[in-house]
Amino acid sequence: MNIKPVSRRQELVIQKIENELLVYDLKTNKAHHLTETAAYIWQHCDGNNSISDLKALVEKKFNTKINEDFIWLALDQLNRENLLEGKIASHGISRREVLKKIGVAAMVALPIVASLSVPNTALATSTCGNVCSPTSPKSCAPGCTCVGSICR
Repeated sequence: MNIKPVSRRQELVIQKIENELLVYDLKTNKAHHLTETAAYIWQHCDGNNSISDLKALVEKKFNTKINEDFIWLALDQLNRENLLEGKIASHGISRREVLKKIGVAAMVALPIVASLSVPNTALATSTCGNVCSPTSPKSCAPGCTCVGSICR
């Protein structure tokens, strides 16, 4: 099996923060935080690197030995969050299983993709929490009530 994953680049807003990435998916309104190792793996999913190539790249970059399950953990998470082109078959490896195989020493480098849904534009522009006037109840957004001088 010679899988060469490709990272999705369309309809994404990507912000690099030090060695990590914040990726906002315009299609799903989800934000994803990729740890340094997850970001490194995702950036090297270019259709040219196989799983063993990715393993070698990670070992060289982080100066540590890992097994392919480490790479599969990242790919499974990236795949689940639709950050890869097409779908690859899940390897089904858990973080716990990877930790058992690589040991606690490499735990800091564990590739993690943390995701959260972002509210749609209407909710994002809500004025709940803004300053309001108790004499003007319409100074708050729909669903908010002026309590004291703050929309709640």
